[in-house]
Amino acid sequence: MILKAESGDLEQILELQYLAYQSEAALLNDYSIPPLKQTMEEVKQEYSHSIFLKAADEKGNIIGSVRACIDNSTAYIGKLIVLPERQGQGIGTELLHAIERQCAVARYELYTSNKSIRNIQLYERLGYVRFREQNHANGLTLVYMEKYSAEK
Repeated sequence: MILKAESGDLEQILELQYLAYQSEAALLNDYSIPPLKQTMEEVKQEYSHSIFLKAADEKGNIIGSVRACIDNSTAYIGKLIVLPERQGQGIGTELLHAIERQCAVARYELYTSNKSIRNIQLYERLGYVRFREQNHANGLTLVYMEKYSAEK
């Protein structure tokens, strides 16, 4: 079940974010990545100008989330997260489809690490294409991907 997240969900979403990004941090051998350092105050600030969705299980527990903000005709999608033990079950795919429907703009953009092969494969499978890579001082390379809506 995918719903619009409410402000009361933010603490649980941040806890899920910390859990979900452990594997990314291990992959990068860097536990100081921004998603693991984000504070509750920063999440509240982001919530004030973004769309947050949540995936809930049968008992109402939050098992996934995604957020996006719209600028001009582009939705910038971020922090697609799924509870580690629920990954690979289509929840991330459903969340991504839901945020695209919620935003209904001409273009969608997201990014991930070049080492996140599973993420890249998921995004490519859902129609996203690479359009830029950006190297960072700590050896991290971000892959930026975009998708245009069918109404373009």
